[in-house]
Amino acid sequence: MASSILGNLWAAPHKFPLHSELKSQSRSQIRSSAARDSSVLSSNTAAVNGFSYVKEEEKTSVFGDVGNGHLNSSTKQKKEEEVFQEKLGPLWDDGYGSQSVKDYLDLANEMIKPDGGPPRWFSPISCGPPLRNAPVLLFLPGMDGLGLGLILHHKALGRAFEVWCLHIPVKDRTPFQALVKFVDETVRDQHSLSPKKPIYLVGDSFGGSLALAVAARNPTIDLVLVLANPATSFNRSQLQPLLPLLESLPDQLHFTVPYLLSFVMGEPVKMATVTIDSSLPPGTFLQQLSDNLTALLPRLSGLTDIIPKDTLLWKLKLLKSAAAYANSRLHAVRAQVLVLAGGKDNMLPSGDEAKRLERSIKNCKVRFFKDNGHTILMEDGVNLLTIIKGTGTYRQTRRHDYVTDFLPPSASEFKQAVENNRFYRYLTGSVMFSTLEDGKMVRGLGGIPNEGPVLLVGYHMLMGLELVPLVEEILKEKKILVRGVAHPALFSQLVEPESRESSFFDVLKIYGASPVSASNLFKLFASKSHVLLYPGGAREALHRKSEMYKLFWPDQPEFVRMAARFGATIVPFGVVGEDDLAELVLDYDDLMKIPILNDSIRKNNEEAAALRFRDETDGEVANQQLFFPGLLPKVPGRLYYLFGKPIETKGKREMLKDREKARQVYFQVKSEVEKNMAYLLKKRKEDPYRSVIDRTMYRVFSVPLDQVPTFEP
Repeated sequence: MASSILGNLWAAPHKFPLHSELKSQSRSQIRSSAARDSSVLSSNTAAVNGFSYVKEEEKTSVFGDVGNGHLNSSTKQKKEEEVFQEKLGPLWDDGYGSQSVKDYLDLANEMIKPDGGPPRWFSPISCGPPLRNAPVLLFLPGMDGLGLGLILHHKALGRAFEVWCLHIPVKDRTPFQALVKFVDETVRDQHSLSPKKPIYLVGDSFGGSLALAVAARNPTIDLVLVLANPATSFNRSQLQPLLPLLESLPDQLHFTVPYLLSFVMGEPVKMATVTIDSSLPPGTFLQQLSDNLTALLPRLSGLTDIIPKDTLLWKLKLLKSAAAYANSRLHAVRAQVLVLAGGKDNMLPSGDEAKRLERSIKNCKVRFFKDNGHTILMEDGVNLLTIIKGTGTYRQTRRHDYVTDFLPPSASEFKQAVENNRFYRYLTGSVMFSTLEDGKMVRGLGGIPNEGPVLLVGYHMLMGLELVPLVEEILKEKKILVRGVAHPALFSQLVEPESRESSFFDVLKIYGASPVSASNLFKLFASKSHVLLYPGGAREALHRKSEMYKLFWPDQPEFVRMAARFGATIVPFGVVGEDDLAELVLDYDDLMKIPILNDSIRKNNEEAAALRFRDETDGEVANQQLFFPGLLPKVPGRLYYLFGKPIETKGKREMLKDREKARQVYFQVKSEVEKNMAYLLKKRKEDPYRSVIDRTMYRVFSVPLDQVPTFEP
């Protein structure tokens, strides 16, 4: 039994699963390998319900140290994996864009050949070794049943999770309730092994209904559901009328069905652009798109083998029963749910269904992708791990921790952010100066220490206009991620976008922002992070018309004492240029005079008041009213940053007890920030390229944007 299972997939729903390297091995190679090892495996594995298990006492001697999709071959490799499992660095390779639908169809040809086995789990080798304490992620497939629907995301998800994929063979006819029981048993087994960890169920279409059904049966287990175009709306689907038509369709015409389904199920262009660099010149981009589409179309005939006529009829009936079963039990779902809906889903009314589920399930978020179709997980523009991170859905324990659960931005995420912010960077033409330890001012970020903990303390410009260039440039030049601490309201339902599309607030979480609190600051310093702090907070970023470049800092020097506790280096910085980008025409006082708006602003601030993290009853900083000001864009000028001379707190733990010494350092930092801004306001008048028009002309005839000259420091 073991060898027959391994002839198709290395499968083991256990803490240490076996794996199949489908990507680089042909089916015959896998079979021969399984046959060759069957004599050994038969004595060291146990087959239960179609699974092969490695006995705990034998797993190391037979297979080596088995991780999530990887077999160690040397001591050096083990050590490298241990380091990798411990921590991910900024700009790590998540592999997004290295796989495509073409790879899915090629691998499908190897997996659809019948082996007589029942549904089973497998873990792709391409997922790689996960981080330490990573939770389990169970992928529940759509109509195809192959379990390859996460192929674009294997490498990224494999770092954050122990990834298991459900494979339902083409000829299998297991009824829905039996599939529910099958997944349910796996969930309970995993919960008994790690009761303090969440279990993730990623359900694609049909798998979404399956995930909800399992969640309804396990209200006391900590489950996180990610549902991609869930098929709970099947009763309103355009596929309903197809059932009688397909039943009467002659077998010789069934070859046309895959082509019809391919256009109904997904967006071909979105599928074809996954592996194309969006920053390429238009001509090159279109040529690669044409090549990808040309390579994809001949492979669509393979869908006939993936979903033959009798299987398609069975799957449609399965979809119907799954939707009915899940919908009748939505009231029992207590899991954390994230729904991904494609705006161009031609198979299911996924947009409306996402809204319905959001209303029906208590702890449910929705992210809407207007340009994506039904096969959303295999289309461009949907990086699943990025979405999970951006919605604050990733966690390793029962409660989400913004510091310990944080996964740094990957290279592909940073590349996408740079692409998205390209126009803003062009308009602002940011210039950054820093101060070395000897007091010398230089262009660039050489004065910012490379080793943490470091605390960057500065002025919060109107609406945080300075944030994007600041974080982006430090990450680009120094490969250091600056972790911002922000108002807790930015992590609440108050900023949940009405459109339910990804927003700037999602990006904040992807880049490591966390609610400002003593405990979060403590953990960030303890992890030797570079931390970005604005003592003026929302009061400074949402200032009034006459308060430009004015600091609104509280009287408590708590951040200095916290920095001294960990010996952190404090870097004060100033930034100017908001008055060259936009004019503030409607501030808080103006908006509160408008009857239609003032009630809404007042209500939102009452809700935000409950989220405040410190005693702000005294001083102007207590007046942190949240609102969206009215801005009038200008012909852009330029943003200027000056990072002052680093202030060392190492060896000054006496400030923990001596508040007066802490206050002296606090006012020194504040004074440096003000001096830096005064210097920049004066010197920018000497910049011949302060205007975007002058910078554009210089760039056209001379150098790239980031090399446009400025004043001499």
